[in-house]
Amino acid sequence: MQKRAHVSERAAVGLVLGTILFTAGTVSAVEFAIVGPRAVGMGGAGVAVTTDALATYWNPAGLAMQQSVDIRLQASAQLVDRGDVKDTLDDINSIDLTNPANQARLQGLLNTLNSGTVSAVGAAGLYWKGYFGDQAFGFNISDVATGGEFAPTPLTATCIPSPCTVTGQLAVRGLEARQAVFSYAYAFAERTVAIGATAKIIQGAAYNASVSVFQSNGDISFREDLGKPEISTAIGIDVGAIYRPASWLRFGVVGKDLNQPTFDAPGGQEFKLVPQVRGGVAVNPYESLTIAFDGDITSNKTLVPGIKSRVLSLGAEQTLPAEFISLRVGALKNVEDAKSIITPTAGFGLRFFALRMDFGGGYDFQMGQALASLSVSMTF
Repeated sequence: MQKRAHVSERAAVGLVLGTILFTAGTVSAVEFAIVGPRAVGMGGAGVAVTTDALATYWNPAGLAMQQSVDIRLQASAQLVDRGDVKDTLDDINSIDLTNPANQARLQGLLNTLNSGTVSAVGAAGLYWKGYFGDQAFGFNISDVATGGEFAPTPLTATCIPSPCTVTGQLAVRGLEARQAVFSYAYAFAERTVAIGATAKIIQGAAYNASVSVFQSNGDISFREDLGKPEISTAIGIDVGAIYRPASWLRFGVVGKDLNQPTFDAPGGQEFKLVPQVRGGVAVNPYESLTIAFDGDITSNKTLVPGIKSRVLSLGAEQTLPAEFISLRVGALKNVEDAKSIITPTAGFGLRFFALRMDFGGGYDFQMGQALASLSVSMTF
């Protein structure tokens, strides 16, 4: 009977997809999440253009730039597989260790895991916006989660004497921020200038777990044990501004988690959300066309040691009369990650009177970065 290196289905889910589902965070910061299908379709640009209920995330000042009532549900996810981690796990799962050539190949596959990492970001929630004259208010109940997987201790294989054994570890880190959010914004001078602020009550669920590698009956297996998260609560503060010097031009800036909310983490550690600052520009060559550019002003740490995030985003949206159809294209690049390439994105929206449905996605066709988002909303 053939002996195969075996990575259980549950382990693969825990390593690669589980970072979105369970999420996590460690160290001192997380990357800026791309939330909502409009922003996803436009390459991650949202600071200067978001005026619906998602402005409670992107830039609270945007709430006051348009007099509307908006209620929406959205879900977004982003996965970056640096080094073919998922494919490598699949290869290890199928390798026949009775073949001496495969025994030598096993270490090569483990070396790929040693140098590869996975990062994941997920967000979902219910968002609401209302207004009173030049004032606007927003609420959301949402969950923003980030996670990372990497090898803190190199994985090594020993096949003499038989059977093969593997030693080392994989680590999964994450922070799930369960939030109750209130935003307020005010517009001045016929909406030439708007400022806004957001207060967030955040329940943090922090994970910091090791994924052990073990040998049993000639099979190689990865066994994850995320354990119980450490739960704690903190307050987060965001502020933002938008300046519209002309009807066709807008500038926006937002600072998130300016008070550096801190959460307890397993092992007596603390995870701190360091402030993030992002700016944006939006241009309307004509009424139905929007071109937007966003960029992280700060360099944001991720949950994977040595990997930072500073994302530049460019996108465009063309709407048809009455916004019955909205077509979007864009691109983004993490300029702090040497392995990152430009990721193209696209999306569309459909509107039937007050009901809107929006979809967005992207894929880089090389590293394995994928984005997807959808929302359903009522806008009046």
